[in-house]
Amino acid sequence: MNDRNTEVLEQYEMEVSSARRGRGAWICETDRGLKLLREYKGTKKRLEFEEEVLNVLKDEGLTQVDQYVRNREGELQSVGQDGLRYIVKDWFSERECDVRDEAEILRAVAQIARLHRILRGVKVREEWNLGSILAEPMEEEMKRHNRELRRARSFISARRGKSDFELCVIGNFSLFFDQALEAQRGLERMAREGREPEHYLCHGELNQHHILMGDQDTPIIEFNRMHLGVQAADLYHFIRKAMEKHSWNLELGMKMLEAYDRILPMGETEREYLYYLFLYPEKYWKQINFYFNANKAWIPARNVEKLKNLEQQQEDRNRFLSRIRG
Repeated sequence: MNDRNTEVLEQYEMEVSSARRGRGAWICETDRGLKLLREYKGTKKRLEFEEEVLNVLKDEGLTQVDQYVRNREGELQSVGQDGLRYIVKDWFSERECDVRDEAEILRAVAQIARLHRILRGVKVREEWNLGSILAEPMEEEMKRHNRELRRARSFISARRGKSDFELCVIGNFSLFFDQALEAQRGLERMAREGREPEHYLCHGELNQHHILMGDQDTPIIEFNRMHLGVQAADLYHFIRKAMEKHSWNLELGMKMLEAYDRILPMGETEREYLYYLFLYPEKYWKQINFYFNANKAWIPARNVEKLKNLEQQQEDRNRFLSRIRG
């Protein structure tokens, strides 16, 4: 650890015995347990918002969250001699969830449901500045992504001497773009008819990296994207990652939904909203977006394989979609 970070840690009521690099930060062994030191570029209000919600989670029994540590002056952030601002958080030694392990996946989904259940009881405070924590509507995000897909298709169609990747896009674009449009229009229709699920606080980035597996506990970390939105989006992001790793295994998908429902049952509108999220071909959009913003003179062969795999998995993916919609 360099002198700059040592100087920052001296502003806290703890003794540091060792430190190592990790997650773009420093993970520190201290006499008050494992801590994480990281540069912070956000606002003080944002930190206060996160701290208040994390306190509620701990009070309601979800004790394993990466709560902020206040310094000797009672502040949530500390300024180093370099003028940069830093935060210190509680940290954990548990490893990340293995999305190839069914038992760990189901355990993580159950923990997501517990998190959501507690977050539903958190009263949104006016001083949090609603505009700053309100998520962009998913239909707006889909609309933007669909414009990007159209732009990429037009670009590829006009090219001569198309690469294998570009030929693959021309061959399967309609298959995925039709689903993308249907998903966008489905969410727009729900919003227009006033059937969008109620908004609650959401984690904002629930994936296998932010749900940890311990012998007894299942910590959830990194709430820096917490926002007000539809909690089904949190669930979707985690389940999609797992389903992609398991080639859209229908049995596993239904087990995950059942694990969530046992703790926090989803209503009809939530299930419909979740259906449209899964209907949107996000992995396909990501591949096209990567291509369009990268050096188009050379696309790795693995990217062509990824596109072909998405097409091959369509039957299994469609089977899962049919079961969600019921």
